[in-house]
Formats: sequence, C-alpha cells, structure tokens
Amino acid sequence: MAERWVHSLSFFLVMVALHRADASVPAMFILGDSIADVGTNSLLPFSFIRADFPYNGIDCPSSQPTGRFSNGFNIVDFIGYQSNSFQISPPPFLSLVNSQSSMDKQFPKGVSFASGGSGLLDETGKYFGVVPLGQQIQQFATVQSNLTAAIGSEETEKMLSESLFLISSGSNDIISRFPIIGGLTNEDFIERLSDAYDNYIKGQSLFKLGARKFAIVGVPAIECCPMSRLSDDNDNCNKEMNEYARDFQTTLTALLQKLRSDYEEMKYSLGNVYEITTDIIDNPPALNFKDVKSACCGTGRLNATFPCLQPIATVCSNRDDYLFWDLVHPTQHAAQLAAQTLYSGPPSLVFPINFSQLVEDD
Repeated sequence: MAERWVHSLSFFLVMVALHRADASVPAMFILGDSIADVGTNSLLPFSFIRADFPYNGIDCPSSQPTGRFSNGFNIVDFIGYQSNSFQISPPPFLSLVNSQSSMDKQFPKGVSFASGGSGLLDETGKYFGVVPLGQQIQQFATVQSNLTAAIGSEETEKMLSESLFLISSGSNDIISRFPIIGGLTNEDFIERLSDAYDNYIKGQSLFKLGARKFAIVGVPAIECCPMSRLSDDNDNCNKEMNEYARDFQTTLTALLQKLRSDYEEMKYSLGNVYEITTDIIDNPPALNFKDVKSACCGTGRLNATFPCLQPIATVCSNRDDYLFWDLVHPTQHAAQLAAQTLYSGPPSLVFPINFSQLVEDD
C-alpha cells in the first residue's frame, strides 16, 4: 500500500508542478504552530521559540531570517501562492496592530496568527512565551470586529464565508506528551485534543465568527523527525509517538465529518500530512530526497542535538536533498511538495476534497 502511494504521489507531483488555481479567495487566515508561523514569535519579546536568527531564511530572496522555521518559505507561503491570491503568506497579526492604516489595508486580505510552539491545549508551550490557539482565535475576533466596523456586517459575513481558514495544530501537543509522566491514557489524551479542536471550530468559535472554509493540515510523522529519532539508539522512528499521530489523524477525520453533518454551511479539507511525510521517508529517491533522517542545519548526532543557530550549527549545502531543515521542521523543498499535494492531491492524501476544490467551492 505504502509503495503504491509513493509512486502515485511522485507521478502526481510531476504533473501539477506549481500550477496556480483559476479560482481565488478574498482572504487567508492562518492559525496554528511553527509549520505556519511567518514571524509571529519574532514579535514576542519573551518567546523562547523563535527563528529570527541565521541560518533560518538562508534561501529567502534576502538570505535573511524572516521568522519562518525554515531555510526559505514554508507550507503556507506555497498554499497562498497556489490559491492565486497571494505571492506568500499574509503577514503576522502582531506586525499590524500598532497601525490602524495597516490593519485597514491588510485585514480584508487576511493575516497570520500562527505561533511556533503553540498547540491545541493551552498548557502546550505555556512556559515558552507563545500564542496558544485559543488566544489566536481571540485575535481573529479583533479582526472580525474591525472588518465589521469598516465594511459592515453583511459584507464582512460574505467575505469571511468565502475566505480560507488554514489550521495547523496538534504536533506540539503530542511532542510535549513525551516522556509520558502519568496522567491520561493515550485514548483520553487524543480525546482531549479532539475536544479542543471541536471547541475552537464550533464552540468559541471560528464558525460563529464567520469562518466557513477550513483547510486543515494534519499532524505529520513527527515520530520520524531528527529530534524524535534521537530517542532510539539506531536512529529509528519513535514507535509510541507514531501511535499518537495516527490515532489523532483518525479522530480528527471523524470529528470533521461530524461537524460537516451538523453544519451544512461548513466546508473542509483535511490534509493527511502523516501519509505525505511517510511516503517520502519510505522511498526518498522517488521524490528526489537523499536524506530523510538528519537535519540539514544543527550539530551533533543527526545534526539534531542543538538548534540551527549560527555559528554553532553547521548547515548543509544541498538543502533540497533533505526532508528536515532542523530538529523538527521541513525544508523549503519539502514544504513545497507538501503544499502541492494538499492543494491538488488525491482523496487518499487530502479528504474529502483537496484545498483547490475547497477554494473553488461556492
């Protein structure tokens, strides 16, 4: 099964390249963690989770750090580009709040609230000075209020119903679960994550604030990132963490199906990023990767015993050959391939429709 998916994925990626959609969305609103963070944490004075230092950003046009946890652009940048709405991701909410003119200009196009190190649970990242998902939604409520004041409730409702709400969250909750120190069973923990997702979409809620189109980025194969492999003497993937990631994907699939049946106006697309990453790991040459275990930037075993921090870290020269940029984050090349798959991929990898179909769905 895995081998068949690898071959179909590699063929699919050759076919789509970086095709831009015919349709577009009026705005993109980004919520979540470091996979989607485009500089939020760089604006948090007390955050310990940040990427505003070299070698991050080495492959950006300026070759300077942008706050992205990447050597270049991240998955949201490429999704924004393929939606035919943006060249890159909308800017961080926190970069706009001190200027009313900036808010008036940017809010109708969308903003990013994503904060590296955050999770579905408030306690995830609590001591690292990040913005939890619940607080990100409160920030979006500020945007919604500003839009209503500027263009009226009817136009705001219409605009938000056509906009794309991209969410990437859950990975840090699972990573923070290890090592397990008593407490909840595996099943109860996954249920807590599911309940949090349920609350954020319909309870607090994004749906009540006007969101209708949800592009959900599932949890990747975090058990196989360089940091997780360090727990195994032979550099193998962390099998117990694997169970959490798989179970969460299954539970999230069921939750979104239920929400869709409860709310007819809700539309969603769930990317199975777990399978996308395992496809690459299982057969790297098929997708033009040479190293799927080590970090491109870091130090020590698997280049993963210390963060990607100049001048301590070493950085690879052949970055497109690597799946991982640092201890946990993908390279720009891997992010681009994932975005292509999420945007135009088959139901086996993005369900029940892909992001492109979600954008085009009226």
